[in-house]
Amino acid sequence: MSLKAAVQISRRISDIGREGWEACAANPDYRGNPFVAFDFLDIAEAAGCAVERAGWGPQHLSVEDASGTVAAVMPLYLKSHSQGEYVFDHAWADAYERAGGRYYPKLISAAPFTPVTGPRMLVRPDVDREAAWRILLGGALAVCERYDASSLHVNFPTHDEWSWIGGQGISLRQGQQYHWVNAGYSSFEDFLGALSSGRRKTIRRERRDAQAEVEILALTGAEITEDHWDAFFAFYMDTGSRKWGRPYLNRLFFSLLGERMADRVLLVMARRDGRWIAGALNLIGEDCLYGRNWGCVEDVPFLHFELCYYQAIEWAIGRGLARVEAGAQGQHKIARGYLPAPVYSAHYIADPRLRAPVEDFLERERAAVNDEMEWLADEYSPFRQE
Repeated sequence: MSLKAAVQISRRISDIGREGWEACAANPDYRGNPFVAFDFLDIAEAAGCAVERAGWGPQHLSVEDASGTVAAVMPLYLKSHSQGEYVFDHAWADAYERAGGRYYPKLISAAPFTPVTGPRMLVRPDVDREAAWRILLGGALAVCERYDASSLHVNFPTHDEWSWIGGQGISLRQGQQYHWVNAGYSSFEDFLGALSSGRRKTIRRERRDAQAEVEILALTGAEITEDHWDAFFAFYMDTGSRKWGRPYLNRLFFSLLGERMADRVLLVMARRDGRWIAGALNLIGEDCLYGRNWGCVEDVPFLHFELCYYQAIEWAIGRGLARVEAGAQGQHKIARGYLPAPVYSAHYIADPRLRAPVEDFLERERAAVNDEMEWLADEYSPFRQE
């Protein structure tokens, strides 16, 4: 399938259109990743969360085939800050400014506010992948030059994309998260059987204490109502205000998510005496459950672990999902069965004076991250040693 060499830039994903975007996002290689679905990205824009005034100016790229049909797309944003990314470049921004440069605006290809690995250069299944990638990456670099942006960042791409981008001379970064992997477990008790006896006892006690005085519901699809979203938004705002100081999502975002993607949402809610007190939001992929946000208005021992980790594992086992990705950071997840897993990003720095020191830093950082992952898995794994 021949492609047009030029890319088109759209200031809203709706300008590309659902049909064209989904033809690329539905590629079976992507395993139904919900964060690159048309609806998720469009909801972020329609709610006013990923738009220019919020510092996320859409510059989405699309490539057409010879017939004029969308063949490949790339989510792309012109950013005026580094918030909501989960790949931290604040030190680079400081160094750029101290050297007399201007770090913002910068370009980023990512799913907004989402530290989840997924495709960033989405290609229709019948299209030559590398040819499309080459056009999309070239287009992104051209947009970077057009806006005199300091840099182009591709956050949480797939490993294949990451490796290929590195082959184009762009600097590579590696980080780590904590993921639970389903080893064919038939039940939560079966999973516990794979753990050391000490960890089994601890998890059983944590679950017993968390569930002692609360009712827990795992809701999806039409079971989720605006009442649930009202309660969850209060939890989200409380957590965001305490942890980050500036929550990224607004109330409309959650209503639109429930309206347009309810079948891809798992909302785990806890209530006491008829009052909602805590909740955890997950999105459902074809082979993965993605933990996203958590919050509470009452402190209950171990309820965070129950709603975010144990309920997610139990739900994933029940539906035969391959893994649970529980979000960024948190070594405490290891003791609950979530082991270190690599995540990736790629970074083009326009100014060669900063490019060289960044490349040197990233090379040393990659080695340190790999060493830490091996050490954590060896020293703290809760699984029985064979």
